[in-house]
Amino acid sequence: MGKHQCRIIIPDLDSQVDQNEEWIYVEKDGRRLKLRLHDYGQLYKIPGLYEKIFYEELNCDSPSVVCGLLGDALRETGNPDGDLRVFDFGAGNGMVGEKIKQLGCELLVGVDILPEAKEATERDRPGLYDRYYVLNLADLEDDIRKRLESYNFNTLVTVAALGFNDIPTQAFLNAFNLLQDEAWVAFNIRDRFLSESDDTGYRQALESMINNNFEIMKETRYCHRLSLNGEELCYHAIVGRKTGNVDIASFVSN
Repeated sequence: MGKHQCRIIIPDLDSQVDQNEEWIYVEKDGRRLKLRLHDYGQLYKIPGLYEKIFYEELNCDSPSVVCGLLGDALRETGNPDGDLRVFDFGAGNGMVGEKIKQLGCELLVGVDILPEAKEATERDRPGLYDRYYVLNLADLEDDIRKRLESYNFNTLVTVAALGFNDIPTQAFLNAFNLLQDEAWVAFNIRDRFLSESDDTGYRQALESMINNNFEIMKETRYCHRLSLNGEELCYHAIVGRKTGNVDIASFVSN
């Protein structure tokens, strides 16, 4: 993978700046760019920049935590090595896909809404995925649904993609419903989206899913990464098994 030929400047931000509003300066080819950390499409265009910011500077640990928790659950239940048919939803540039591959899988399919994510994956991690689609699963057409269902996924992994308008609840639950019953589901989510004050729809959707369609096998609270001010951003990592499809229309309004 190519090295980032740029200089990162982290500004002094007000402590009230929200996670999805954080920004940095990047100096490249004599130009200074102002980039939001959640403007993934722009970050992916510069080889190695995403990794430099999130993993080297801000100590992001979510791919290791979520995939490690999934690996623990698989071992504890005696799941055969190599039989995973994985749907990596919100696949980004393949950082999570690399961790999934280490678990051993028969099939790895990535989906992201950003064409820049697919381009970065093909540039930096060629051959990692068996298939990689640029799709909006919030608006899932029948032909796309049938194509994805034909893969017979038995595992869904979604890391650092839920909330903050990255993946709406409709898209996540559409992905969930593509799975076979008894499929593994591994994801993480910021603690605020599980609180009573959540207004994104995720708390309601996840509560309904957990009560009716999903059995939690493992869960942990941990530091997803540091903010630009050095504060810990706490997330929950959850691994479990699907017990049935979600009736999305009954409670999801966004």
